[in-house]
Amino acid sequence: MVAGCAYQYGLPYLIPALRADAGLSLGRAATLISCPVAGLLVSLALWGVAADRWGERVVLATGLTIAGAALLAAATVHHPVPLGVCFFLAGAGGASIHAASGRLILGWFAAHERGLAMGVRQTGQPLGVGLAALVLPPLAAGAGLAGGLVFLGCCCLAAALLVAVLVRDPARTEGDEPHGGRSPYRTSVLWRIHAASALLVVPQFTVSAFALVYLVDAQGWNAGTAGRLLAAAQLGGAAARLAVGHWSDRAGSRLRPMRVLALGIGAVMLALTIGALAGWGAATVILVVASVITVTPNGLAFTAVAEYAGRTWAGRALGFQNTGQNLLAAATPPVLGSLIGGSDYGTAFAIAVAFPVVAGLLLPVRAERAPARTPSSAATPAR
Repeated sequence: MVAGCAYQYGLPYLIPALRADAGLSLGRAATLISCPVAGLLVSLALWGVAADRWGERVVLATGLTIAGAALLAAATVHHPVPLGVCFFLAGAGGASIHAASGRLILGWFAAHERGLAMGVRQTGQPLGVGLAALVLPPLAAGAGLAGGLVFLGCCCLAAALLVAVLVRDPARTEGDEPHGGRSPYRTSVLWRIHAASALLVVPQFTVSAFALVYLVDAQGWNAGTAGRLLAAAQLGGAAARLAVGHWSDRAGSRLRPMRVLALGIGAVMLALTIGALAGWGAATVILVVASVITVTPNGLAFTAVAEYAGRTWAGRALGFQNTGQNLLAAATPPVLGSLIGGSDYGTAFAIAVAFPVVAGLLLPVRAERAPARTPSSAATPAR
């Protein structure tokens, strides 16, 4: 997860290099860094089907290898079009980690452990983004755009090797399937979770895509210093995901904590909007808080989807889940980038306020089944 998310969601930290090396506007650079997410969109469901059929290990290793090769190829080109193609292919390969790794956790951990386990998995995103924030700005300053891309490609290839050596698929069992192997989409529960999760990526990607350039353009920070601050914020986000996962295990619920967090995100984004529009220096503190809280609901949503779908459908359900999320994730940076124009970041933050509030109201909390506190029958090695 760390290697994949470092390039899927960490490319915003190469925006200064893209603008300097390729002479791109902020809007065009924002469009280019959305190409990996566009690649995710077209392949997530297919990787989910593959994971349900062939298992997690082969899907993870294959996808990460494709991503690493595409990023290394991107380091050799300079025109925006081939760069976009390489980023798209890297995103398509890296989609495998989102479709297969959650399914792996569903098989290896008991229900009362999955919230924390999925929280550990979900720390891969803020840790990956934090790694990008820490490494990419100074690396790009010294070695250019190609240096940053080579680093990201090598991380993916190393992760693929580790998966091939260390990962083992859990045993496939049908006895504890919540729907008897039938489609879990016959009711509205999963659809509502998918929709709420997609809405919640808007504030997350608003913050992650524009935090660095906001600190540089509006607050006058040095890019390296801003990157280190945002890397620290991502570590806070990783810790928060662990805490939220443990909270959900103790509460016996994924969706009730998720609703509380969604409404909290709306409040924080409102405060950030006011601070940015007023030009407060304290808006930097609010931005750090937003960087932490906006990443917290994802693990809860993934766990809820996987548990409701069951292992027979988990790969496909998680693929659909990520497709909806990444559809809005791909649209958020270019749309808001075009609106920002003359450094009007407050307007972009204001647009993101309503999305988490609607998401919180949409969650099907009353339909949620409490996780069972019995060991998972699937948590035995495959023979």
